[in-house]
Amino acid sequence: MKKPHSPPPLHDLFPSLSAEVVKKVLRVVQSGPTVKDAYVHWDDLRHRKPPADLSHEIWWFGLTLARKALLKPLSLFDKDGRPFQFGTPEPLLIDLHHLDQDAAGEIRAATESATPANRNRYLLKSVIEEAITSSQLEGASTTRKVAAQMLRSGREPKDRSERMIFNNYKTMQAIRIFKEEPLTPSRVLEIHRMVCEYTLDCPEDVGRLRQSNDFHVISLADDTVLHSPPDHRELPARLVTLCAFANAGEQQRPFVHPILRAILLHFMLGYDHPFADGNGRTARALFYWSMLRSGYWLAEFISISHVLRKAPAQYARSYLLTESDGGDTTYFLIHQLGTIRKAIEELHDYLARKTTEQQGIEQLLAESPALRAKLNHRQKAILFHALKHPNASYAIETHQKEHSVVYQTARTDLLGLAELGLLEKTQAGRAFSFIAPKDLVQRIAKLLSSFGR
Repeated sequence: MKKPHSPPPLHDLFPSLSAEVVKKVLRVVQSGPTVKDAYVHWDDLRHRKPPADLSHEIWWFGLTLARKALLKPLSLFDKDGRPFQFGTPEPLLIDLHHLDQDAAGEIRAATESATPANRNRYLLKSVIEEAITSSQLEGASTTRKVAAQMLRSGREPKDRSERMIFNNYKTMQAIRIFKEEPLTPSRVLEIHRMVCEYTLDCPEDVGRLRQSNDFHVISLADDTVLHSPPDHRELPARLVTLCAFANAGEQQRPFVHPILRAILLHFMLGYDHPFADGNGRTARALFYWSMLRSGYWLAEFISISHVLRKAPAQYARSYLLTESDGGDTTYFLIHQLGTIRKAIEELHDYLARKTTEQQGIEQLLAESPALRAKLNHRQKAILFHALKHPNASYAIETHQKEHSVVYQTARTDLLGLAELGLLEKTQAGRAFSFIAPKDLVQRIAKLLSSFGR
């Protein structure tokens, strides 16, 4: 990755402006701070064809003046003591509008009932996905299949890569518990400890701030220094400032939308790089904490790291664009808002696929000649219910009462489903219990396949 070209200082571009140039600049200012709805950085603008009779310099000058009217200072500062800024151009406001509707709204799934079992099923999937991909962004090499199996089975991690994923998973679960509590420096250190335990070359670095200034972000392409974080001696004070920003509510001035605040926490942890390692995972954990604290509960069900991992260079570049353009965090905000929207779209696509899959299985249950010969209407009723209620438990006595049959008939119904592998039989004392498996759709499909449908 190459470091983006910083914009030329405005006072160097036009030391004395003619009336004709002023007229051109004002024309750009009136067109607004974006180019075709894109918040363009100088490094991109200089390669674009400018409007007729404009130079790239005049074009950038006008855009910058248009942005100056939007930019507001934050109570967060760069390493030279200058406040970071943010703006709210129309593309950003449009993204916020959609996220306000989606992230605090309802999960859309036509045939899924809002039961705790379904909620937990989607939550487990998203937490596992975030734990895996967030770790992979930082170098974990375990495959998703192996990592998911480890987390679902509860077995101990076998190596550092698996430990990174296991730690992320536990951290995401912990965040749900303390999301109502204010953020403190000690809490940030605790999150880092949870994320990094048994994964760092120097165990003493777990849960403590960086002890030196030896850390730099280096380009893998040409060894260029892309970013040098603040002096390590400033980190305790900067962490206090960050926590104050995180805990501020509507009284904060300038007002910062809660979603933007969550993204800015993510940005600042990455910018300060207060830890020897694990900064990215800790930054994304703080993002989730802030989103949940502000009532955007859908954040529990999405994985931003899954999206970021598809284009990690763009993720890193959004940091560099901000730093190289006077601390304008709008670049990072727009990138992350797009990431969140993509993550929500992926969730809805996943639900749509599962809904279609379930509807197909339900139709086959109703129409399959093979199953018609194998299952009676009472057993089908159990399966229809079980498809919508994973982990539901069925007792012989309850089944007997619901269908007004004798005990032996109810027992035969449930044992028959267990023998086909469609229910899991457990026993407590002398009583049997039959559980709807999480992978019931796959089990029915496999059974139908064996019958040739």
